Formats: sequence, C-alpha cells, structure tokens
Amino acid sequence: MDSGRVFTWEDGSALRPECVSERFGALTARAGLPPVRFHGLRHGAATMLLAVGVPTKAISEIPGHATAAFTSDVYTSVAEEPAEQAAQAIAAFVPRRNRI
Repeated sequence: MDSGRVFTWEDGSALRPECVSERFGALTARAGLPPVRFHGLRHGAATMLLAVGVPTKAISEIPGHATAAFTSDVYTSVAEEPAEQAAQAIAAFVPRRNRI
C-alpha cells in the first residue's frame, strides 16, 4: 500500500513527529554526536550546500522553500563567510607588483 509518505510504520500508518524526534535524539546520543534538533538537519544541509557554492535555486528546492529569494534571505549571513573566502582567494590570485 502506497501511503505517499517517505517513512511510515510497518502497516503504512503515519509516524508521529514527536516519535521521530525522540528516536532521532536517542540515535544521535548513542552515536556520541552533539545534540541537534531533527528539523535542524534541513538548516544544516542548506548551510553546507551554500558554503560549498551550490546555487541558491538548487538549495531552495531541497528543503522545499517556495522561492530561491526566501532561501537567500534566510541564509544571507551564512553566505558572508564564503564570500569573504572567495574575495581572499581572488586577491591572492591577482598578481601584484612589488612596491619599492
């Protein structure tokens, strides 16, 4: 039976969100990982994708944002660090004359 859901109980019934969050918390603790909310995974994935230069439009589709503009607004502060790194890389690439 196809319920249209990604994750279900064995009988196809919907998982309760709090059950998923509790199980996720238990698994991360058992793995020795720092605590993170299940919903935080979406934010973390989008942040990392932006940091490695994936286009905002592509990123917006992954968490299901309505527009790339929304994604851009939410992650603007995250984009500042990669932008600074890019500026430093370009500055290092541009040849400079020795000053006498």
